[in-house]
Amino acid sequence: MRALARLLAALMLLVILFVGCELQLADSQQPGSPAPDPAAAPVDPSKVPPIHIASFNIQVFGTSKLRKRPVMNILAEVARRFDVMAIQEVRAKDDHVVPTFVELINSTGRKYDFVIGPRLGRTSSKEQYAFIFDTARIEVDRSSMYTVADPQDRFQREPTVVRFRVRGPADGQAFTFTLADIHTEPDEARKEMDALADVFVGIQNNGSGEDDVILLGDLNSDEYHLGRMGQLPGIQHVVTGVTTNTRRTHMYDNIMFDRRPTVEYTGRWGVLDLRNEYLLPLDQALEVSDHFPVWAEFSAYEGGAALAGRPAVAR
Repeated sequence: MRALARLLAALMLLVILFVGCELQLADSQQPGSPAPDPAAAPVDPSKVPPIHIASFNIQVFGTSKLRKRPVMNILAEVARRFDVMAIQEVRAKDDHVVPTFVELINSTGRKYDFVIGPRLGRTSSKEQYAFIFDTARIEVDRSSMYTVADPQDRFQREPTVVRFRVRGPADGQAFTFTLADIHTEPDEARKEMDALADVFVGIQNNGSGEDDVILLGDLNSDEYHLGRMGQLPGIQHVVTGVTTNTRRTHMYDNIMFDRRPTVEYTGRWGVLDLRNEYLLPLDQALEVSDHFPVWAEFSAYEGGAALAGRPAVAR
């Protein structure tokens, strides 16, 4: 009997030790466990996710719209979806509209900033182009910003140009790119689209050494009426087969680039339908804008490296 008791005790001890080891292993896999030493393994470069560049004509974006808090809340939420957003139709005689908008975007703890161009237009109703960007992901070269010279007066509002760089990848590996923001005049869109071909080539050869030039904005033209701009060698437009205005009747907005150097484009793009996204009836959606934002995805790495295994984007 004593031998049997000793045998049972030994078996119980083994069971206790085994269960204890299992519990310790399970605990080590729970959230909140100490993270592995980052120096123990190399950083996976694919951890830096792609960036999302958007264009949005906010339609008469001025002090009146600032007073509409539900509208501004939607606009702020839209901006937070993207790493860079080019804006058209900033219309105000004072300079507080865009800074106030950025403050609202950052009210949730985000850290966005902006650059804005001069007031443009032949009439008394001037417009500005602005770029809003997430400083955690994007940095801007403010010294690079300029408005395209237009001695022949071919544009109602000449494009504004600025250069950006993705944060995160090492120097020499980060995707750098130039954005050119444009809002063509509806009645002159055909002529302006032709003129944009010369502008685009000029930006490519402006001496900056930047080969990734992305033209985006309200073109007032669909994919079948891009004029000489659409006939440039290698040119690509991302929005196709989808309307971009709030009434869902026309395609006006697009993002264009030369696909030969800009291999960073992942092929993913979209139109953010504000009516569906926020369950807005048409009249309320029109208070936000008569346009939807359009966007495209690009690798964070120059040359499109680290695309494999990129996380899915929910827009």
